[in-house]
Order: sequence, then structure tokens, then C-alpha cells
Amino acid sequence: MIFANIRSALEQLVAHRMRSLLTVLAIVIAVTSTIVVVSIVQGFTTYVSDIIEGQGTNAMFIFPERPPGDAGALLGRVEMDERDSNAIAAECPALLRVSPLVPQQAPLMFEGTEISVSIEGCSPDYHVIRNFPIDAGRELAHVDVRHAHQVCIVGREVLRLLDIDEDLIGKSVFLAGRRFRVIGVLQSKGSFFGQSLDNTVLIPYTSALRINPQFRRRLIVTAQTTSAKAVPEAKAQVSNLLRRRHRLRPLQPNDFNIQTQDEFLEMFNNMSRVATSVLTGIVGVSLLVGGIGVMNVMLVSVTERTREIGLRKAVGARRRDILMQFLTEATVLSIVGGGVGIALGFGLSSLASLHPLMIDVIVPFWVVALGVGISAGTGVIFGLLPALKAALLNPIDALRHE
Repeated sequence: MIFANIRSALEQLVAHRMRSLLTVLAIVIAVTSTIVVVSIVQGFTTYVSDIIEGQGTNAMFIFPERPPGDAGALLGRVEMDERDSNAIAAECPALLRVSPLVPQQAPLMFEGTEISVSIEGCSPDYHVIRNFPIDAGRELAHVDVRHAHQVCIVGREVLRLLDIDEDLIGKSVFLAGRRFRVIGVLQSKGSFFGQSLDNTVLIPYTSALRINPQFRRRLIVTAQTTSAKAVPEAKAQVSNLLRRRHRLRPLQPNDFNIQTQDEFLEMFNNMSRVATSVLTGIVGVSLLVGGIGVMNVMLVSVTERTREIGLRKAVGARRRDILMQFLTEATVLSIVGGGVGIALGFGLSSLASLHPLMIDVIVPFWVVALGVGISAGTGVIFGLLPALKAALLNPIDALRHE
């Protein structure tokens, strides 16, 4: 009976091609839009997640921050210095590596060419904490930090902007007006939405503090935990240590902030989920339009086939048989529209991925299942009323219908 109903539904779809096409058009648009929107958001989420994870594993960032409100206003000077960084490294066993960080934007000049670069003053551990491996030359050494050597390591984008290759190693460049000798080149990290992540220069943080001494009491500390499971314990150890060092009373808020790589990732994933829900809800309006169209056409079909319904009842068809026939027709009509929408969604997502400035669009399996479920559900929900109307027709009145 089910296969007979499906065959009958397909025959009706073929017999009224144009009407069927116009009926499922809104469903096609809704399913296509859902797949494209979700796929782009998923691709964007994966892309950003890879970028964040590529900046270092189990990383933590500790920086001075005045809390909002009256409690923050009553605090004294909000500071963090090198002694805090050394204490964190020495007294927090859940941390594997610790490095001060002095970030700044500054001009770099080489043989008459000047470019703007992102300078990150750090220690040798920073290479591992933030996943900055060396492609050529050598890493920063502890002796560089201890003696504030004016040496630097440049990213691949810096070489490109200066129109030079690895021959820059051993030569001198001017950073913020000071001469630095290039000792290495970083491995390429790519770009983030068209903005290069390789326009970076690493120098010893002690040298960076000579350039900008105001950072001596506004130091940022980066750290790497011993494992992913140790992140909560590490946060607790750092928080307790800094509260003691800064002499904060029990009811006073922290005058620092601790952020982890996982928190950045979780925050972005939450934003992604909200964006997916909102955008899917917006394109879902098309489903309402498509469902009303299906219901309208099925009501017309019931009216057109009233004598057929009466004849079927006269020869023994039960109400549930008539109900299933028209409900199957509505469902098949919607599923066909959903299938077309899925195919178009895949096609448009693939085309979007071909654009050179576009991220890789990922079409997850669950969104395909969602498209099928949306289309089938639309057929069942909006086809129920016409099917009930057909099932409840009086066979005698139906046979008399002109």
C-alpha cells in the first residue's frame, strides 16, 4: 500500500509538473538556504578554530585589568611586572612554560624600505607556547633575554614586504629606530581573513621594555599548562598567587584577568551556534511559505479528485487509506523539493569554496539530514489537513460531485 501511494504521488507530480514546481519552489529555496548558511558558518567555525588552536596548545594569557564598577575603582594601581612573571613560573606547578609578553606596533626599516610590523617581546619559551617554530636561523636564547640583546626573528610576510629572502639573516634592521640583528625566520602561519599572521617580529622582552619602558608595570604573561586537564588547576594556582602578591583582601575583585585558548574557542563556538540558529530561523520563514503552498495545492487536488475519492470509498477504501494516500502525496512532493534543495545547496557551497578569498565551506552530514527532515516534516504537517478533508468525505456526496 505504501509503495502504491508513492507511485500514485509520483504520477500526480509528473501529471502536474508546473504546478508541482511552483508548489515546492519555496521549499527548495528554504532547504538550499539552510544548507548554504549552515555550511558557511561551519566552515568559518572550523577555520577560526584551526587558527586559534594553531596559536598554541593549552595556552593561557594573564594580564592586568581593572574590574568594572565601584569595587574596581577602589583598587590602587593595577599592575603586573617581571617579578610577577617570575613568581608564576616558579610557584605554579601546573604550568609547563611561562613567558612575559610585550606587544606593540612599530616601524621596521631596511635599506630605505619602511614597513609596519607587529613586535612581540618575549622569552625563548614563547616559541613553544604560541607555536612559533623556526624555519631558518635560530630561536631566541636565554642569554639574549638576560643581556637584552638587540636581535630579532622575522615572519615570512616581513621578508615578502621587504622583497628579500632568507639572506636577511645576519643583517641589521631598524625597529622603532633601534638597530636589531636578524637571527632567524619564523615558519609561515598563513592569514586570517586576508590579514597576514606572518607580519610578526619576535625580540627579547627585555629589549622590548627598553623601547617601551611603560610596559614594565603593565606586563602580559603567557603560559602553557602541563596538559589540557591541568588548565583549571593552573588558573586557580595563578589566581591565588597573584592575589597574595597584590595583597588583595577576600572581598576585593581580581586586578588581573586570566584567559585560556579554550575559552577563546568556546566563546567563538557559542557565537557560531547562535549565528547558525538565528540564520536558520530566518531562512525557515521560506518553509512556512512552502508549507502553505503545499497545503493549498493539496486542498485543490482533493477538490479536483472528489469523485475519485468517492469511487474508492465505494469499492471498500477506508478513511485511513484515503488519509495515507493524500498524506503520502504531500510528503513526496515536499521530499522532492527537499532533494532539489539539497543538490542546489551542495552545488552553491562547492562554488563558494572555489573563490580565492573564501574559506573552505564544509557541508556536515547532519545538515543534509536536517534538509530531508525539514522537507518531509513540512509535507506531513501541511498535508495533514487536506488528507483529513479527503478522508472524511461522504462517499455518496463525493460520487455526486461534478
